[in-house]
Amino acid sequence: MTTEKIVILTGAGISAESGLGTFRDVGGLWTQHRIEDVATPEGFHRDLDLVHGFYNTRRAKAATARPNAAHEALARLEREHPGEVVVVTQNVDDLHERAGSRSVLHMHGRIAGALCGACGGRWQAPDIMSKTDVCPTCGATATRPDVVWFGEIPHHMDEILRHLSQADLFAAIGTSGEVYPAAAFVEEAAAAGAHTVELNLDPSAHVTAFAETFFGPATETVPRWVAQELARS
Repeated sequence: MTTEKIVILTGAGISAESGLGTFRDVGGLWTQHRIEDVATPEGFHRDLDLVHGFYNTRRAKAATARPNAAHEALARLEREHPGEVVVVTQNVDDLHERAGSRSVLHMHGRIAGALCGACGGRWQAPDIMSKTDVCPTCGATATRPDVVWFGEIPHHMDEILRHLSQADLFAAIGTSGEVYPAAAFVEEAAAAGAHTVELNLDPSAHVTAFAETFFGPATETVPRWVAQELARS
C-alpha cells in the first residue's frame, strides 16, 4: 500500500523522555496542580501570580530540554517520505521544530509565546512573565502565556480537520486520548479512510479505535515505526 499523506498527533508522552512532565500519569502535572487553578481563564484571573509562576517554570524546562530519538525520527520521516507529513501537536514545547520538523501545527499554542488578553497581540515571551508586563502593541497590562486553556478553542482546527480528511495514515503518539477535540481525531481520520496507528507507553482511552498499536517508550517505538514506514515508501 502506498501512503501518500501522513498525519501525526503528538502528546506529552513524546516529550517525556526529554524531561518534560506529562499530565495524567502518577506524578504528572495535574497531580501537582489543579487544572482549575493553572489551566483555565478563570484560574488565571483568580491568581495571576500562581499561573505566571507555573508557566515560567514550564518555559524554563522547555528551553533547556533537548529533542529525543522520537522527535528526530518524525523529522526524518518528513525529510525522507515521498508524500506529505504533517505533525499536529498538543505540546507547547518546540522540540519537534528543533529536531528538524517543518510542518508542525501547535493546536494548544506555544509556551515560548506571550499573548495580550486585551488586543490579541502576540510576541516572544521573556524568560519570566508577570502580571505587570505591558503589551508592546496596545500597552495594556493583560499579558498571559500564549497557550490554550481548558474551555478555550484550540488553534488551527479548520486546517487540522482538512488534513485529517485527506490522510492516508493517521498516527497518535504519546497522547492519553482523554482531551477533546484531539481524542476524536482517530475517528475523523478513520472515517476518511485512513489507516490508524497508536504508539504509546500504555494503551490510551481510545485504543480500540486504532487498527494497529505499538506500546513502549516513544524513543524505541517511534524510530522503529518510522523505519518501517520508510521501508514501505
